[in-house]
Amino acid sequence: MAKKSDPNNKLIAENRRARFDYAIEDTLEAGIQLLGTEVKSLRSGRANIAESYAHTEKGELWLINATIPEYPPAGQFNHEPRRRRKLLVRGRELKRLMGAVEREGRTLAPLKLYFNDRGIAKVQIALAKGKKAHDKRAATKDREWKRQQSRLMKDRG
Repeated sequence: MAKKSDPNNKLIAENRRARFDYAIEDTLEAGIQLLGTEVKSLRSGRANIAESYAHTEKGELWLINATIPEYPPAGQFNHEPRRRRKLLVRGRELKRLMGAVEREGRTLAPLKLYFNDRGIAKVQIALAKGKKAHDKRAATKDREWKRQQSRLMKDRG
């Protein structure tokens, strides 16, 4: 996976809500099958994956509900902004993901949409388990306690 300091990897969209709603167990990088106007729209830095999810269907992995807005100069040759997009993963990884989703009730949530160092659009997908309400409250409580601890240490030292 890409380092945050790597200038070649350009982050396009991030699903920050996924880390709050799900307990992330495993992540993997997947390619995404795009049309030309979608790539141009992504290069301008416009996309939304906050409400999207990945789904397996007939032995293929699909990204559903991701929004890539139309590219205005394309005119009549534009793409559908919320169309389903095929994700490209190895067969072995796909079988492992399908097994986890079907047997263990896991969810495939996209975390990031970015261009890698070669300029290819990639999606980071997480194999995740949904958090219950009490888990979310505990996570918020821990985060606030750590924030308060850092404030106290800053004041003392």
